[in-house]
Amino acid sequence: MMSRLPLIEIPEPLDAHIKALGGKPLNLYRALSHNPRLLESWIDFAYTLRDGKTPRRLRELMILRTAQMAHSAYELAQHSIMAKKAGVTENEIAELENWQQSTLFNDIEKAALKLTEAIVNNHMTDDIYANAAQYFSHVDMIELLLTASFYCMVPRFLNAIAITTEGESSLQYRKMADNLLAF
Repeated sequence: MMSRLPLIEIPEPLDAHIKALGGKPLNLYRALSHNPRLLESWIDFAYTLRDGKTPRRLRELMILRTAQMAHSAYELAQHSIMAKKAGVTENEIAELENWQQSTLFNDIEKAALKLTEAIVNNHMTDDIYANAAQYFSHVDMIELLLTASFYCMVPRFLNAIAITTEGESSLQYRKMADNLLAF
């Protein structure tokens, strides 16, 4: 399926901004280019979340879990690449669906993943929050809560516009994403 929105060129100042942040001209950005002001806001917010105080590896696990739960192949493909750069192994990515029973994730990661699932399911409890808060400061909690919340929205937007990785250089991760979505 082709994207419901035509993919257009990213306006030059925003393209330069994305590249300066270490990003690539992804199909998502080409679709968002229909509204340059919102593309800029998206980029600034997403990259602020990616450059946080908590470990990037932890945040990438959370992002991958939101993508899994939303059945977003595009998000899984893109963030599998970023997760690997942040130190997440292929075994961890493969085991993420079963994180609760897995021995690959420590108590801190499991608390963040439980927090993530509570946000995705819109069912936060005091116990889930308190469990995560024992490991993280208030500053960290804001960062983690916003990461999980933002990445609940991202796959919904991606799915709404039917964006694909067609033409992007993430073929091996598309296959991995398809496998992760087969559950």
